[in-house]
Amino acid sequence: MKDKIKELLQNVIYPGFKKSVVDFGFVKDIEVSEDGKQAIITYQIPSTDDEVAQKLNDSTIDTLKAEGIEASVNIIRPKKPRETSSRGVNKMPNVKSFVMVSSGKGGVGKSTTSVNLALALAKQGKKVGILDGDIYGPNISRMLGMQDRKPEVVGNKVKPFENYGVKFISMANLLPEGKALMWRGAMLVKALQQFMEDVDWGELDILVIDMPPGTGDAQMTMAQQVPVTAGVAVTTPQTVAVDDAKRSMDMFKQLHIPIAGVIENMSGFICPNCGEKYDIFGSGAAEKLANDYDTKILAKIPIEPAIREGGDKGEPIVVSRPESESAKEFSKAAKELIEFIDYVHSEDLSGNEMIQPIYGVNGTPSACSMK
Repeated sequence: MKDKIKELLQNVIYPGFKKSVVDFGFVKDIEVSEDGKQAIITYQIPSTDDEVAQKLNDSTIDTLKAEGIEASVNIIRPKKPRETSSRGVNKMPNVKSFVMVSSGKGGVGKSTTSVNLALALAKQGKKVGILDGDIYGPNISRMLGMQDRKPEVVGNKVKPFENYGVKFISMANLLPEGKALMWRGAMLVKALQQFMEDVDWGELDILVIDMPPGTGDAQMTMAQQVPVTAGVAVTTPQTVAVDDAKRSMDMFKQLHIPIAGVIENMSGFICPNCGEKYDIFGSGAAEKLANDYDTKILAKIPIEPAIREGGDKGEPIVVSRPESESAKEFSKAAKELIEFIDYVHSEDLSGNEMIQPIYGVNGTPSACSMK
């Protein structure tokens, strides 16, 4: 009888996904009465969301009721995430979770990914902000259609910009258009610290940090100043791009940042006329990268003209074309990222005490303690 019930549970789809609770491995236990007319189903799920639990409860009861079985449902969930799970330093205590979006090289669509991922997270009901950490090449404000706005100072804090329900700050709004910043690392670090401490972010569920290409001062500064909850690596399918993405993944490991997964951008070209998909940059390399680091592909974003057009016009594809394949992939990535964040908080896996600077005799940082 247990096998029959488990087969019936294949029809219970986990909320927000296309796979069943059985496929996900969330069925922890099944108890059946002697006459087979009553059953107690126990699930263990990664989400802390009450709505997810309620939908799962109702779906299970309805599915078994249709077969004449009265069901009771027990759902084991992680502990609710604390306001912050920082072990070490947290310069932004009003932000619950931090997502670092990184790439080993430029030109792979990292900023486009950051913007659309943030908007997809906001569509899931989260309070979201974007910190444009690409100080030398800031693009976030243009992609959100606010490149001509200048910041407003209230008291001693800068008010962040906001569009499509997402707050953001970018160096592009603080400088004349096209102005080059020829700063050494210390100045870059100071700018990032000001974005964290001198901006009135308010209460946020998730701050998406759009990092510059590479694995240098900017990445280390952010990791030392806030407990990054999840690292997301962006790459294209091309082998040379994946080679550089490996460096981002290795950086996450060295900085003790939990790796949420890989987003493969430019994952095939979808012809706007016929709808056919062509793997212009190849395929398979990103999967190997994810497997090598024991993580997964969060999304495969195809090349669609609407992505480029939306970025140029300040109308990201997640809001301008929500029915598109790319928008659906970003939505899928957002759902999986929320699940991952809940898991990280439940297990208290985010913290930066292991990577704090070691100070020399003159009071200046002399090294980073990579324990």
